[in-house]
Amino acid sequence: MRPTHTRRADRSSPALLRYGTAAAAVTAAAAVGASAVDADSAWYRALRKPPWQPPPWSFGAVWTPLYASVAYAAGHALGRTRDARRRRRLTASLAVDLALNAGWNWLFFARRSPRAGLVGTLLLDLANADLLRRTAQVDRTAARALLPYTAWCGFATALNASLVRRNR
Repeated sequence: MRPTHTRRADRSSPALLRYGTAAAAVTAAAAVGASAVDADSAWYRALRKPPWQPPPWSFGAVWTPLYASVAYAAGHALGRTRDARRRRRLTASLAVDLALNAGWNWLFFARRSPRAGLVGTLLLDLANADLLRRTAQVDRTAARALLPYTAWCGFATALNASLVRRNR
């Protein structure tokens, strides 16, 4: 007979691995994306921005908990996914979403192209819808955790579209 503490450790290890892997993937996407951002560049400062654009400091304040919610949702949903094919599809959806999330910064800031950024954020919105749908199929709690991220990305799309209109 196995001791009770061993069974508990066996159960928590996969959870730690799941959540840790999700957090590492989200952190990597955030770092790759952030490495392209130069909000102090003359190019970015010269863009005509809408009056409803949040102040620069708010982006970091907002993205930190949003990224944490994505990592939580991914770890939680993957733990609830019993079917291997569904788990692979959910993982692939998350990977595409994170790649598009990081890619937006490169399209917008590194290429200095609000138009390319708009295409990227529209694709991210589609990826968010897919991730939200796949997550909701296995875990409604995790799907609810993704709602603020999805909403903020929708707001970012509107902001990016405004920048395109104002800076033709």
